[in-house]
Amino acid sequence: MSQRNICVEQYLETPIEKQQIELVERKGIGHPDSIADGLAESVSRALCKEYIDKCGVILHHNTDETQIAAGHSIPRFGGGSVIHPIYILLVGRATKAFNGVDIATDTIALKTARRYLKETLPNLDLESDIVLDCKFGRGSSDLSDVFGRPGYVPMANDTSFGVGHAPFSELENIVYNTERSLIEDLKKKRGMQAVGEDIKVMGLRNGEDITLTICCGMVDKYIDDIGAYISYKEQIQNYVEDLAAKYTNRKVSVFINTADDIKSESVFLTVTGTSAEMGDDGSVGRGNRSNGLITPNRPMSMEATSGKNPINHIGKIYNLMSTQIARRIAAEIDGIDDVYVKLLSQIGKPIDQPLVASVQISVKDGVKFDSMRKEAEGIVDEWLCDTKKITEMVSKGELNTF
Repeated sequence: MSQRNICVEQYLETPIEKQQIELVERKGIGHPDSIADGLAESVSRALCKEYIDKCGVILHHNTDETQIAAGHSIPRFGGGSVIHPIYILLVGRATKAFNGVDIATDTIALKTARRYLKETLPNLDLESDIVLDCKFGRGSSDLSDVFGRPGYVPMANDTSFGVGHAPFSELENIVYNTERSLIEDLKKKRGMQAVGEDIKVMGLRNGEDITLTICCGMVDKYIDDIGAYISYKEQIQNYVEDLAAKYTNRKVSVFINTADDIKSESVFLTVTGTSAEMGDDGSVGRGNRSNGLITPNRPMSMEATSGKNPINHIGKIYNLMSTQIARRIAAEIDGIDDVYVKLLSQIGKPIDQPLVASVQISVKDGVKFDSMRKEAEGIVDEWLCDTKKITEMVSKGELNTF
């Protein structure tokens, strides 16, 4: 094992499942903040591919400042219209030339963003519902050979930290999979086109009672009238209740679009499936953490993960790596309730030598902690010995960042 400052200790606080109150949130892929995250990360991955194809290495870039300024729409049963388009600004830095090779970074970004929007928001008219702009400054080529030079370990770009935890609690699993299943199963596989992509799931567990409050932007052209809208809400509620039962035996109450005023027919309708069409702006890093959730009961980093370069940007690498380490420890070591991993860098120091790699393990009743220490240290050391693995996984799109 390498000589690294790895500290594995027993976590003596109450395990998450035994705490009285637990809160968990997920902003779905059509939420304006998630759209910004998705655009930033898809553009970064496209640039990684282009850099490797043209130059053989990943060049320096950061695309994590994407901004979304909401438009204005008039949704109606049977179909409304967007009367002022959503404005999307792709902002960041990108290396535009290397060793005499020019890279069309802005063109790549615009093409990638349009493709991402088309795939993610199928009811968005790319010709009229958005204005897409790109303002990339020039990035430094100082990191140009970091990915390709054998044996070279990148230096941390910042003094920062990443945080991960595992395993997911029952509530975390429910909240995450509710949004994912509403889109991937109920909408795409079962054909409920009225479900929009802008879904926010807020979960509360109070003792043994779980409450899910779901905000779902419904797509107006698939809904004829208020009666049909009510029917869709009931179907979504029933679907989520059945889904939650797969993850818990606790009592689950589901509420859909609680701000609706049925009598006045003031309900959550959208034209495009996202509230970005009518007043909700979006920014990278304001939504889900790199594990796909917002978890105030757990330690979290406030760093944006999406769009940061996967070479030496600690805000990306350490958040993703700490999550992978925590998941592996939880999966491979028996007797764990919760595990928390924190990786802290120092700017200018090798990213495989964090100032500290902290692992805190909450053990199940009757389990001895001491037997876990060496195995957990080994898992941490293995990941830190191969930091380029995270770079490769990110550039290939194998890791989600929101």
